[in-house]
Amino acid sequence: MFKKILVANRGEISVRIFRACQELGVRTVAVFSEPDAGAPWTRLADEGYLLPGVSAADTYLNQEAILRVAEVAGAEAIHPGYGFLSENGDFAALCRERGIKFIGPSAEAIRVMGSKATARAVAQQAGVPVIPGVDGVGALGIHKSDEELLSAAHIIGFPVLVKASAGGGGKGMRVVWSPETFMNDLRAARSEAKSAFGDDHVLLEKYFTEIHHIEVQVLGDAHGNLVHLFERECSIQRRHQKIVEESPSPVVTRKLRQKMTEAALALARAVQYESAGTVEFVVDSAGNFYLLEMNTRLQVEHPVTESVSGLDLAAWQIRIAAGEPLNFTQADLRQRGHALECRIYAEDPANQFLPSIGEIKFFRPPSGPGVRVDAGIADTTAVTPYYDPMLAKIITWGADRPEAIRKMVRALRETVILGVTTNIPYLLAILQHPVFIQGLTLTNFLAEHMPDWRHAPTPDDEVWLALAMHEALQGGSRYATADNGGVEPATPDPWTLINGWRNNA
Repeated sequence: MFKKILVANRGEISVRIFRACQELGVRTVAVFSEPDAGAPWTRLADEGYLLPGVSAADTYLNQEAILRVAEVAGAEAIHPGYGFLSENGDFAALCRERGIKFIGPSAEAIRVMGSKATARAVAQQAGVPVIPGVDGVGALGIHKSDEELLSAAHIIGFPVLVKASAGGGGKGMRVVWSPETFMNDLRAARSEAKSAFGDDHVLLEKYFTEIHHIEVQVLGDAHGNLVHLFERECSIQRRHQKIVEESPSPVVTRKLRQKMTEAALALARAVQYESAGTVEFVVDSAGNFYLLEMNTRLQVEHPVTESVSGLDLAAWQIRIAAGEPLNFTQADLRQRGHALECRIYAEDPANQFLPSIGEIKFFRPPSGPGVRVDAGIADTTAVTPYYDPMLAKIITWGADRPEAIRKMVRALRETVILGVTTNIPYLLAILQHPVFIQGLTLTNFLAEHMPDWRHAPTPDDEVWLALAMHEALQGGSRYATADNGGVEPATPDPWTLINGWRNNA
């Protein structure tokens, strides 16, 4: 086992990895940017080092700076978390050259699966179903003309999806509904792909309007052992970003699960996969499934798999990187109960999901049986415009799906985050929607059922901060959470608690 690991990330995923390291008896090293100096997650590490700068490019994506810290601190391994450098094959190779273990798959596996075009070809060779489509680059590496791609789109049939080969997170993606807009959408996708990934290579794929987004968690070691940890349903998305995930999927049958997990393992074997990884599929209304992509890292939604499998995926990533074999087989694994995850973002769903910037004045996470909170925030944490606005994840487990949903609703109602706007009211609306409760969560769920969602305005944050402070001082609850994610007053009149002010109207 390693003696010291550097975590090249920030926020809640750093907290998650620090805790896994602590339980394994491994010392930890944090790196942080100037805006993150003093953030609560930095204090969980045994050592911390400043990466000068504010942008991701200058800090969490600065490979040389991170490697220098690892060498100075004597870290034997680097865990990249998710995002940033987690799927950067060049960084994984550079770690190997410097004698530092990259906690993740090989650089070669990352590169192969990081290119959607290459991954598609590998999948076809492995017998994994792929979405009907065409690569925007020919066999000789020559980009096909816009006219050639338009002809291909006609053959595939509209609507089609233009997406960046090197992309992720919805960047470099455009849904084209008709031939009239194809050229503009193609050029926009290429431009965004070039800006985001330095590569304007795109693919065309058939765009399904009614599909489920299902992914399979896999785990492999360096000794040839490879297992799947069942599936997750990730169809509740805004702008191609997941916000609610669950396991098991409410629509996956035993037969479909067997076929999808076999396909996921076949793809992982094709690249001799080691570490935790996720093979993502789309499932159409007829029950046919097609490969979407493979993510060669720990997923944001990994806690739902941990909840139903009983395995610590972050710890197993570290153990596998240290050379340990899996000490269980596929036959030992079972799905137990049902788990949900909701991502809490500092954003305004009623205003085009614009990020909310500011200081968190008060944070009260939920608790109780079957509730887990992965967070990287605390009171006075600054939410800056420099990084992803996700604040925390709430995970609930129940004996069945209805129980897991009830626990999540209760947990979200208990959650208090003051100082920034969050999507908690939006999440509550999703969870209580009849279609969600039925499990009919297609990827167009939000557009179809909540296109003009609005929530009632809540009182000024300072009012509720005062109430929270009063509760802490008095040792009793003076307010109750509401379905809209804010706080509604309990008796007595809460206005009387603030500087003796009374409403005489």
